[in-house]
Amino acid sequence: MTQLILIRHGQSQWNLENRFAGFRDVPLTAQGEGEARRAGEKLKAAGIVPDVVFTSTLERAWRTAELVLEGAGLNLPLIKSEAIRERNYGDLNGLNKAETAEKYGAEQVHIWRRSYDVPPPGGESLSDVVARVRPYYEKHIAPELAAGKTVLIAAHGNSLRALMVILNFFTPDDINTFEIPNGEPLAVEFSGGAATKYYYL
Repeated sequence: MTQLILIRHGQSQWNLENRFAGFRDVPLTAQGEGEARRAGEKLKAAGIVPDVVFTSTLERAWRTAELVLEGAGLNLPLIKSEAIRERNYGDLNGLNKAETAEKYGAEQVHIWRRSYDVPPPGGESLSDVVARVRPYYEKHIAPELAAGKTVLIAAHGNSLRALMVILNFFTPDDINTFEIPNGEPLAVEFSGGAATKYYYL
């Protein structure tokens, strides 16, 4: 059975501080490191052994990948790509989310965060993220899955939500309802080359 394992990075310092991280390079907290190791332990307990590991160029993602492998008792090289980085929040990068809501209005900030195609000032919409993740997935990740390999992707909330659109689990109309918790491994199963179901380990 072909499997794709998606893991959103563990808690970052700016998750803790309720700030928009986006393209900023932010480290994991001690809690986030623990979440990543436990994710690896869950993979091991489920008997899932990744063959290939993709991650983003941002520390919170690749460090999560390292700790997941450590928790699973594995040692694999990491394939890092900017294509699966977090969404660029533009002018909101680094701002506290509550203060941003006070400044721009909660409704406007909600639209920026959850609409499919309305970007924040100077940033990316989720549609933009799908547009950069899709070609990378098709060129680099899909061939590994087609070869029957188990693939692990440690990335970010929005790049993983983009993947769920690409895999046809969600549409632009309902992806706003989907959120991946930090450090919780999400297994996607394939049949006949198509993603058929997903579940948390």
